[in-house]
Amino acid sequence: MNDASTEERYREVALRDEPADRPREAGPRSFLATGLTLLVVGVALFLVWQTVSSLLIVFAGVLFAAFLDASARALAPVIPLNRAWRLTLVLLLLSGVVGFGLDWGAGKLPEQTRNLIKVMDTQLDIVQEHLLSYGVELLGPEGGRNFSQWLFSDQGRFLSHAQFVLGGASSLLTGALVILFLGILFAFDPTSHRDSLVMLVKQSYRVRARAVMDEMGTVMRLWFVGQLIRIILMTLCVWIALYWIGLPGPFVLGLQAGLSNFIPYLGPIVAAIPIALVAMPLGASLLIWAVVIYTIIQSIEGYVIGPLIQRQAVEIPPAWTLVAIVLLGALFGVMGIALAMPLVAVGRVAIIRFYVEDWLGDDPKQELNKQTFNGEP
Repeated sequence: MNDASTEERYREVALRDEPADRPREAGPRSFLATGLTLLVVGVALFLVWQTVSSLLIVFAGVLFAAFLDASARALAPVIPLNRAWRLTLVLLLLSGVVGFGLDWGAGKLPEQTRNLIKVMDTQLDIVQEHLLSYGVELLGPEGGRNFSQWLFSDQGRFLSHAQFVLGGASSLLTGALVILFLGILFAFDPTSHRDSLVMLVKQSYRVRARAVMDEMGTVMRLWFVGQLIRIILMTLCVWIALYWIGLPGPFVLGLQAGLSNFIPYLGPIVAAIPIALVAMPLGASLLIWAVVIYTIIQSIEGYVIGPLIQRQAVEIPPAWTLVAIVLLGALFGVMGIALAMPLVAVGRVAIIRFYVEDWLGDDPKQELNKQTFNGEP
């Protein structure tokens, strides 16, 4: 009896102490899991930083896929074909437009561009002379414009510059081809590519992740189509206006003014410089006309047409957009500047949906309505 009661007593003590011992073992395991998670996150961030240029190219491919998808959706009410055939038709139309543009511009654009560069080069020399009379060296003590000496004074330097130009051209061509083929692949099968990323999250959260990714795709479609409309409108308006006042090379100047809309706020300011330099030798009155007309067109596009087109795609305060352009441009160069706006738009959707709504449990729309009701700015 004593032995049986003793065994029962030990068993009761063991059962009583067992739950208390489990948290003590779980503590080191939890600490180890947290450490491993932080290590994985750190390694992932390091890999992202090292491959950010490639990731920007991938993102540009996703943007091109969003444009192809938007074009195919626009043809759906007109052409009763399935999505694959509509995408094929869009690619054929784009190939035809690009081929016609290259065939038409191959004989005109190079000559116009060379003439405009000569005019701007001459005007920069005149500006430099005026500034030197006041003791200001804009382009260096020797003008910085002796290109023949820069090219041929040292054959080794010339070869290094040639290698740099060829390497840059090959990298640009490679990047463009990667963006093109990625966009086509993503556009023809967006569901499987999206679901391959959704599989990485918890099963209970996949519906939410899929919905947020679809919203990101909608934002990218609206942004890209809106930017394309703005570029076409700006190019046509500036081209017609400069042709009307008699400025040389109006199409090239209009095209660079339209493409400058890819860089909000800063691009239109930079695009005004070539227009002013080309108009300067034609007299003060034509210079004033060119600058005033460009300013009016850009103001209407930037403050009226642009916000009306993009208000459903990007709802970001202008200051944050400018900050993103400056930071991404400093970190990643021209590619970062060109993709700053869509990156901020997609990042905004991710932050609001995943962090503000899901993690913090807040409702931004309810807060905005509350502030509007209370009369707060």
